[in-house]
Amino acid sequence: MLRSLSGSTFLRVYVLLALALVLAFGLALGGFTLVDQVRREQYREQLADAPMRLLSQQLSAEAEDQRRQWLARRGTELNVEFQLHDAPSSGDLGYFQRARLDAGRVLIDAKGGVDWRLFIQLPGESTTLEARLNGISEAQLRGMASLLGEWLADPLLRHQRVAELSSEALPITLNDAPPRRLDSAQLARLGAGEAILHLTPEAWSLTLFLQLDSGHSPQSLQWLKVGPIHAFEPMPLSLSLLLLLLMLGVLAGIIYLIVRGVEARMARLELAATRIAGGHLDTRVKVESSDFLGRLGMAFNGMAAQVQALLRAQQEMIRAVSHELRTPVARIRFAVQMVEDMTDDDAVRRQLSGIDGDIEELDGLIDEILTYARLGSDQAHGVELATEPLECRAMVQRVIDALAGLHGHLRLELAPGEEFEIEAEPRYLQRALQNLVANACRHAERRVLISLHSDARAVRIDVEDDGPGVPEKDRQEIFKPFARLDDSRTRRSGGYGLGLSIVHKVMAWHGGSVMVDESPTLGGARFSLLLPGGT
Repeated sequence: MLRSLSGSTFLRVYVLLALALVLAFGLALGGFTLVDQVRREQYREQLADAPMRLLSQQLSAEAEDQRRQWLARRGTELNVEFQLHDAPSSGDLGYFQRARLDAGRVLIDAKGGVDWRLFIQLPGESTTLEARLNGISEAQLRGMASLLGEWLADPLLRHQRVAELSSEALPITLNDAPPRRLDSAQLARLGAGEAILHLTPEAWSLTLFLQLDSGHSPQSLQWLKVGPIHAFEPMPLSLSLLLLLLMLGVLAGIIYLIVRGVEARMARLELAATRIAGGHLDTRVKVESSDFLGRLGMAFNGMAAQVQALLRAQQEMIRAVSHELRTPVARIRFAVQMVEDMTDDDAVRRQLSGIDGDIEELDGLIDEILTYARLGSDQAHGVELATEPLECRAMVQRVIDALAGLHGHLRLELAPGEEFEIEAEPRYLQRALQNLVANACRHAERRVLISLHSDARAVRIDVEDDGPGVPEKDRQEIFKPFARLDDSRTRRSGGYGLGLSIVHKVMAWHGGSVMVDESPTLGGARFSLLLPGGT
């Protein structure tokens, strides 16, 4: 069971696709989590930037021997644990974290058992301030507001310090008019020095207001606005869609690579099968693994080798028998000629003449068998066809000249047209055309017409006659070896049944084909040789 599953190509494809889906899902989940974590850390850093810089500036203004007492007092007020680290390499901070601190930025470290662990380096010093707190409460916000009010107590430095503390995540502004969004009770509390927190539910934001007094006159009052501080928002839809598209792209790429490998191996099997079907029995498939496709390739190679061996043995046997027949045929012919020379009886001479004709026919049959066997043997052994440029009209004219004298009662014609060249093996192609023309001459009444056609894809040579034609149901059978059709055309011919088979093999070896249909010009049969290429 396990062996069959491990050797199944398609099961492996399904498993790989499932793993790809799991991987893509894991990547997407990890990507969402990582992006959200980075955004959350960035949000915390932006939110803690102003308070930490405020604390660091106030702490740096204190004397060194008073700093720890000041931190202890502020820690009690704000419910925050403060620590000072004198050495730059203190704690468990890494290189990039130290570089962030050296640049004057706030650092948030997730290590430890608290929600917020903040670091900032005091201005112009190597001392680092650390703050630890579990969440942010309203009391802490009010305490930070009071601390900010103390820091902005001096009207001359107020605008400068507000500009230094304000940021995009935590905007801080000074207004000369009281905030309009507060009611009278809140304004009264604000005038009493209390920090007011205003929540805007529809925007999920919080704004802190504080009244600042310069101590000179009521006209010098100013109102400090901190915020709005927006709540942390989850990943926006546009970013989610982008990550989903990236995930789908990765998944599509993985699936494409998997399927492409299987498809490439199947395409090689298809190409090998096509070549073997075309007669190239020496074709073999490259076996790369022991899975289903690998075993299929090995079985395919074994099949091709077996077919090639059987065909080779058959062709060798036919060739050997044909060669062996030539010797007794030659002896019979020699004996007939001797008997003919020794007698003057006309009856005997007529019988001897008939025997000589039969011997001539048998000799022709042996020649056809040898040619057929040689073509099959060359294809079985994977012999490459040696082609060269060949002028078509000149070749057709040679065939007509060779056969015209043997069929004086017929008119053999070549249709007018331009000369053109093709790449072919001259001897075999001329033999195929000669077989077709000879076949047409045996069945024609008065006329045989040969015409040439060429286009950008193929060259066609048509051989037409005005004989009885070939029945449509028998048009594929006549190309089989020793095919003898029981019709008027076959009865009149008395051929060997190998001529058209030789034509079929020659055309297949050239990468072309031969077909037969009804002649639209003469009414008999039209045989067409189709060769690749043309003008």
